[in-house]
Amino acid sequence: MKKILILIGTRPDAIKMAPVINELKKHPDTITPIVVSTTQHRELLDDVLKIFSIKPDFDLNIMKTGQTLYHITIQILQKLQIIMKNIKPDIILVQGDTTSTFVGALAAFYEKIPIAHIEAGLRSHNKYNPYPEEMNRILTDMLTDIYFAPTKTAKNNLLKEGIASEKIWVTGNTSIDALFSILRKKTKLSDNIINSNTFMSTKKERIILVTSHRRESFNKPLEQICLALIEIKKKFKDVEIIYSVHPNPNIRNQVYKLLKGIPGINLISPPDYLHFVNLMKHSYLILTDSGGIQEEAPSLGKPVLVMRETTERKEGIEQGTAILVGTNKEKIIKEASSLLTDMNKYKKMAKLSNPYGDGKASKKIVKILLKFILDSYQNKLL
Repeated sequence: MKKILILIGTRPDAIKMAPVINELKKHPDTITPIVVSTTQHRELLDDVLKIFSIKPDFDLNIMKTGQTLYHITIQILQKLQIIMKNIKPDIILVQGDTTSTFVGALAAFYEKIPIAHIEAGLRSHNKYNPYPEEMNRILTDMLTDIYFAPTKTAKNNLLKEGIASEKIWVTGNTSIDALFSILRKKTKLSDNIINSNTFMSTKKERIILVTSHRRESFNKPLEQICLALIEIKKKFKDVEIIYSVHPNPNIRNQVYKLLKGIPGINLISPPDYLHFVNLMKHSYLILTDSGGIQEEAPSLGKPVLVMRETTERKEGIEQGTAILVGTNKEKIIKEASSLLTDMNKYKKMAKLSNPYGDGKASKKIVKILLKFILDSYQNKLL
């Protein structure tokens, strides 16, 4: 029996790790999965764990109001030291680019424990954009032993950085696995979801779904986004804008100051993942700075405008499922207007296949982990 410590800290971590955790549970004779939640996020994370029926074995409970990167880093490192010394895991599994991910890999390195990184190799090639995620990715990959790259582009990034090819597997992205599992649930939400939680939409109106949470969007960039939304609503009477507002006060306070009370722009707290998937499904167009949504939306046939200056998910831009608009007010308005008026352009984007995966990434990852465990055991016998 090998112990695999699975580290999660944020809502995206939980969404992308959930199908892997549930796949690992199918091998109780070989693997003991140990789930550690740092709770870098609390409410948003707990909702996802509930939906996927995952109960952490350890909850570090580090989140506090106004937390800084220093606080997150120090608290996770100190608390993980105790857990790792007591549990002595054989492998640590981390995902993505959060501070929890990097610190988890660092703690594993200190304990000389092999590290497997899901979603390895993503690069924007700008260390401050996204911040701190780009450097979290790079530093995690410098410590990693088993690389699960979601795409060939990600694998090529790793090869250029000197990572040996035999350590890298292209698996697709586990976010697509999670999305498909939600879509397969027996209890489907009806069209009424868009009329709940203060949604004012009718079937005649086209929904534009908006999310924004990146640190680099604070202040002036976020102001540009909000002003663009006001102009889009003025220009298109048949459009209803639903803005899922991140609880970070740097986002929430500014968004509510600029957009609260404007007819046709509905500000909501982030729905749980089940409701959010259904909201994406009912949307006409999505404006976001989220990496996960860039991956998920193509499987739902939803064009995406990426409100960031750079993206590490270039496959969608290159294939045409997404358009990089940055936080420039005029560019956001221009591209949104184009997709709202040019039906040929819209249909072309909506019909493109998803470049990020086929929903089988978790099975591939667990199969590789099982082989790694078996090879390690055999090597010890020699």
